[in-house]
Amino acid sequence: MKSKILNYYKQLVQDRIDVFQDMISGLTDDAQNDAKGSAGDKHETALSMMHLEQEKLNHKLREVLEQKNILDRIDDSAIHQKVALGSLVQTNGMLLFISTALPKITIDNKTVFALSPQSPLGSQLMGNSIGFSAEVNGKQYKIESLE
Repeated sequence: MKSKILNYYKQLVQDRIDVFQDMISGLTDDAQNDAKGSAGDKHETALSMMHLEQEKLNHKLREVLEQKNILDRIDDSAIHQKVALGSLVQTNGMLLFISTALPKITIDNKTVFALSPQSPLGSQLMGNSIGFSAEVNGKQYKIESLE
């Protein structure tokens, strides 16, 4: 189950990387083509807007590359006794994958939440084992099982 989850998230992140790289490449091509046939204030404004958009996309790409880096460090064959990076944690009603903040997914009819170790809940769970309880935003979370 853990390897399915990890592989799904790795593919999701790789797809995002590909999309951002394609968008950045498209903007670069547009800027080069625009530079060949334009001049004046309108041209300068358009180039400036493209440059700002490219900076935003580069920032988002760096974030997604960092997520990929975190996922690449996870050993999905490791069985954890205490919550750590790569742990699959069953709490009362939630299945948590300790990795990086990513969208929830459904695998084998189970909803999985990818949780960063730095998140409020993640930071309380880190280093703890089965039976540990934490409270976040008035809700109790108890570790029922751990992989």
